[in-house]
Amino acid sequence: MNEISRRDEMSLSGAALRGAPWKAAAVGGAAVTAVGWVVSGFDDLTWALSLGISLFALVAAIGSVAKPDVGDRATRQARQWALRHPWRFSLLPAGIVALLSYPVQLVIDGEGMFGAAFDAIWHGALVYLITGVLTFVMQGRGREKS
Repeated sequence: MNEISRRDEMSLSGAALRGAPWKAAAVGGAAVTAVGWVVSGFDDLTWALSLGISLFALVAAIGSVAKPDVGDRATRQARQWALRHPWRFSLLPAGIVALLSYPVQLVIDGEGMFGAAFDAIWHGALVYLITGVLTFVMQGRGREKS
């Protein structure tokens, strides 16, 4: 009876991301992209962009649940849900990474549709794993306030 639909889970994840540190995520993602591109010798823009996109999503996701008691009531409840269900919450940031990485892989790297999709899914899977683990570790923050 307490099961919610996948659509409702995505809505809760989106609500938990409301008020995420978007500026910090954008600056961090852009900085990592620039440094990654320089480190690659200006040779692998695709790798640098994918790394920046991944860091952008990670900073936004982890930053949003780092302070579960900040925001309006709906945002706080969504963040509490995210801390209680870290693997379900992690699906949205992972999906964002996969969706943003796909055109990068397809257009800039010149991979075919299937190669680009494989790489984008792989990047999303890594973000899913990292976000899920970090959110799982942070579960105590949600329990302390309850």
